[in-house]
Amino acid sequence: MKIVCSKSNLLNGVQIVSKAVPNKTTMSILECILIDASNEIITLTANDMDLGIETIIEGDIQEEGIIALDARIFLDMVRKLPDSFIRIETDASYKTVITCEKSKFTIIGKSGEDFSYLPVVEKEDSITISQFTLKEMVRQTIFSISDNENNKLMTGELFEINGDELKLVSSDGHRISIRKIQLKEVYEHKKVIVPGKTLNEVSKILPGGAESELTIYFTANHIVFEFDNTVVVSRLIEGEYFNIDRMLSSDYETKVKVNKKELLNCIDRATLLTREGDRKPIVINITDESMVLRIDSALGSMNEDIDAEKQGRDLMIGFNPKFLIDALRVIDDEEVELYMVNPKAPCFIRNEEHGYIYLILPVSLVANYGRN
Repeated sequence: MKIVCSKSNLLNGVQIVSKAVPNKTTMSILECILIDASNEIITLTANDMDLGIETIIEGDIQEEGIIALDARIFLDMVRKLPDSFIRIETDASYKTVITCEKSKFTIIGKSGEDFSYLPVVEKEDSITISQFTLKEMVRQTIFSISDNENNKLMTGELFEINGDELKLVSSDGHRISIRKIQLKEVYEHKKVIVPGKTLNEVSKILPGGAESELTIYFTANHIVFEFDNTVVVSRLIEGEYFNIDRMLSSDYETKVKVNKKELLNCIDRATLLTREGDRKPIVINITDESMVLRIDSALGSMNEDIDAEKQGRDLMIGFNPKFLIDALRVIDDEEVELYMVNPKAPCFIRNEEHGYIYLILPVSLVANYGRN
């Protein structure tokens, strides 16, 4: 194989597919990136058997061939080569010579025939969506998935399509994040669970242009994201996602409208008095006259009064401050509305259209402060 590519094209392609290279594996071939220079195109592929990424890059094919190169070494090498054209040559023994200006590396690759190609997926059941929209929906929900592998369902996000509505749902058992958008067309009902890792990596490599689109294909076992010159194939998480509808309620006893930035900054300041691992809640005391936020810890205490519009009953309630911060940071509205029933019931942060809903479970003030 003999190919010549610009450094920028090659580096961009290697960075994209390297997202699918496993950190640990017993199969050394999976630690490689496959370079396939055949059929008049140059394709880069990586595959950890759960997530696979393939992208096409521009370059000059002087001699067709295929080679698998160690991903970590290859990425570091390309990244540190001069900003010029890179030539890659291989021989029958898989010896690979990589040259760029006066730099020359020689490494030993592996047979491309041993590489695990991406699974062939039937591209029939699909939807089309703006790259920017999907990237935003993932950003606004991904933070509340669980990292506990003992509950596999919660390590992913629910993708549900009802007619012209797409809904993403994530939860770690203490909070739920929901984001909904209207699609341009009406589709058949679909409901799948996509691994959080897949969504994280897709979000990182998506250019995210508002005018650019991507196509998402669904099968019984896989989901495929196709955009520009890149294809991402991921296994789905098997199982039935828990019924979130029974946890959602429009009832409330207390409703508060507050400036989002002011509330976020106040909670952020309060966390200065907590150490990592602390479980000290931020206490919110809502009355007709004020909305006071308080935190007490071994490092000290803080009280702050912020302006708010209240409807309903006075209420004192406590939350994990991180959960509030995570939700508020991804909301783009200038003002937010919090809906609460009592100190032991979930708090809902949502807009009127229910385009976003963040459910956050409160913490017991009796356990932390000895009183309600």
